[in-house]
Formats: sequence, C-alpha cells, structure tokens
Amino acid sequence: MPDLLMPDVLAPLLKGTIFTEHIHHYHKIGSTNTTAMEAAAAGAVEGTVFIAEQQSAGRGRGANTWHSEQSTGIYCSVILRPALPPSAVLVLTLATGLAVHAAVQQIDLHLTPDLKWPNDGLLHGKKFCGILTEMNAEATRVRYIVVGIGINVNHTTFPEELRPIATSLRLMTGAEWSRVELCAALLKSLDREYQSLLKQPDAHGSILRRFQERSSSVRGKDVYIEEHPELDGLTAGLDERGFLQIRTARGLETVLSGTVRFR
Repeated sequence: MPDLLMPDVLAPLLKGTIFTEHIHHYHKIGSTNTTAMEAAAAGAVEGTVFIAEQQSAGRGRGANTWHSEQSTGIYCSVILRPALPPSAVLVLTLATGLAVHAAVQQIDLHLTPDLKWPNDGLLHGKKFCGILTEMNAEATRVRYIVVGIGINVNHTTFPEELRPIATSLRLMTGAEWSRVELCAALLKSLDREYQSLLKQPDAHGSILRRFQERSSSVRGKDVYIEEHPELDGLTAGLDERGFLQIRTARGLETVLSGTVRFR
C-alpha cells in the first residue's frame, strides 16, 4: 500500500485534535502555505490542514525555496485562529519546532533533532526540517496564522547545491520511515503545544525553556546574522519574548529577524 498522506487514513489517527475534520490532500500544488493563506482569508476554519505529495513552489523564510520531492517528505500547512496578540507568533514557531522534535523522537528515540532558532530542525548539522509561519493580524489581535512545516523524510539524494546542507530522516537512520505515522505524530504534538499555549499560564515560559534545552546553538555559539553582518558574536540565549540574544563587541544585542549563520 502506498504511503500517501490521505485524509481518510490520517483523520482516525488525529481524533481528539483540532485537525481531524478538514484535511485537504493534493498530489501536486504550488505551495501549501500559499493555499492555506488564501483559504484562511476566505474564512476556512481553525484546524484546516493542507497536505501535498509534491510542491512546485514550496517556500521557506524570506526568498528561500523548499525542495519538495514527490511523496518522500511531509509538506503540510495548518490554519490557526488563536486569541493571542501578534507577538505570540514567534513563540508559536518555537512551539512548532518542539512538536517536530517530539514527533521524530516518538518514532525513533535514538534520533535527537537539534533545533536552530527560530525555525529549522537539524540532524548532525544538516537541515531536515523547516517551519514557515505567516500571519494576518490587526495591531493587537491575530486574525489567522498559517504554520507550514516541511520535513525531509525518505529523500535519498538532493540537488547538488543542497547536499552540503540538507539531509533526511532516511539518510540519517538508513531506514525508510512511514510518512503517515510521522505526520500523525507531528499534528498530534502540534495540537498539544497549541492547546497548552492557549490554556496554560506558564506555557510561554515552558516553550522558551524547552526550546533552549533542545538547541545546541542558542548559547555559546559563534554566529552572525546574514542580513545584518554587524550582528556577530556568541549566542546568549533567548529573551522573554523568544528573540535570540547575541553578545557582540558592543554588548548584548537582540536579533529580531534574520538568518543565523554559524562560523
């Protein structure tokens, strides 16, 4: 039986979450995030899921693209409508990273993803997961958020320009993974993190603490910010809002946006 991420297969595995009722599956699509943002603008309900077997225009942060080989990865976007201020979108991105970490470890306890601020998952220094969070909001209120997650699952090779920096779960473990099992684990983990963020007073602090525990690079790593090369030095943890701090020659500085590069 092909390992396709079909709604009738996933839905029973997602009972008890907000993601059960509205799962849209595409054999090929431009970008799940673009489609989800359009659907959210048109009124699609919270918990709507968009999953593609292949993307022709997968997007990462900024101008980056996402390599989306057919039926080998997870290319998934979800619509959320939290009663939260726009500033919470960063913490939600970090929480999504925690959900990816938990899902991978649920399948293989021996594999330990390394979370890179704010939206990447690494294995042995190579990227296997990217998160793209997009938002439509008023000054003090989120209208909707789309969280997109791309995971390299069963890729056995990459385009030449990506080989030094990309990997997959299969390349790291030498075994083929069930995308259905991993996708279900991911959405269940994301639902837990999201419900906690909405309902638990201490969830914000818990997310920041656990992200730092699962990241080798948020403290003591020599980095620079690609878009702001003058921001360089040793990472010094996250501030109370979730932004990365860097101890530079000028003192402690906060990274509000940009791509972290390791030296």
